[in-house]
Amino acid sequence: MHPFEDLSVPPDGIGLHWFGQSSFGLRHADGSIVQTDPYYPRDRPAHRFVHSRPPLLEESLRTDWVLLTHDHGDHTCMETIDRIRGAFPEVRFAGPPESCERLRLGGVSPDRVTELTASGSAGLGPFTVHAVWAKPPGGDPAAGIEPPDVQHLGYVIDAGAVRTYVSGDPINNFADHEELLAPVRELKPHIGLLTSHPEEGEFPFFEGCARIAGSLGLHAAVPAHYGCFVARDYDPREWAGHLPGGVDPLIIPYNQSCLYTL
Repeated sequence: MHPFEDLSVPPDGIGLHWFGQSSFGLRHADGSIVQTDPYYPRDRPAHRFVHSRPPLLEESLRTDWVLLTHDHGDHTCMETIDRIRGAFPEVRFAGPPESCERLRLGGVSPDRVTELTASGSAGLGPFTVHAVWAKPPGGDPAAGIEPPDVQHLGYVIDAGAVRTYVSGDPINNFADHEELLAPVRELKPHIGLLTSHPEEGEFPFFEGCARIAGSLGLHAAVPAHYGCFVARDYDPREWAGHLPGGVDPLIIPYNQSCLYTL
C-alpha cells in the first residue's frame, strides 16, 4: 500500500501528492483517488531524467480515476496507463478527445473512458471535474503562437469543500487572455497546480504564472512541470518569489504528500 492511501483527509480538505512533472494524486475525504497525467516510465537515461528511478510503482497505489490534460507523451503515457489498469481493472479515465482515442486504440474499453472538452464537466466518483482551455485551439496569431497540435485542457476539480485548478500546459501568455481566465475564475478554485518555466516559451514564465494565480484569486499555488526532465527543471523557490501577496506558495517536496484545508 502506498503511504498516500493512509493520508487522513478531513471534509474541508484535499490530499495532494506530487510525483514530479505534472503527475499529481488527489485524495478525497472518502478515500477516492484521482491521478492527473501519470507519467512513470522505467527507462530513464541520465541525460534526460533528473531521477534514475520512477516515483511510483503503479501497482502500489490504488487509483480510481485517471484524468488527462492532453495527448503528449509525458501527459498521456500509455506505458504507465497500461500498468495502472493492469493492477486496477476498475480504474476509469477522462480526458480530451485525442487522449481518449489513444486509450481506446490501446485497448481500454470505451465504457471506461469519458471524453471531455472545454466547458464540459463530468463526475469522477465524489469529484466533479470542469474542463477549461489551457491553450486556445486557434493559438494566438497576434503573439506569433501557432495553434496547438492537440486539445490542451485544464480542469477545476471540485472535491466538495476544496476546488483545485489543474492548469495542464497553458499557453505562454495565458495571463493576457481574459477569455481563458474568466471560465476558471467563475469556478472559484482555491488552489492551483500551475505549469511554469523560467525561460522556455511554450509555458508561462514565472511572472506570467504569478499573474495567473493573482487573476484567478487563488488562495495557494503549487508549482508543476519540473522535477522530471533535466532540460525542464527549475528552482521552485525562485518561482515562489514571483507570487503576489495573498497567494501562498505551496511547494510539495518531490514524491511527497501534503494536506490542504480551507
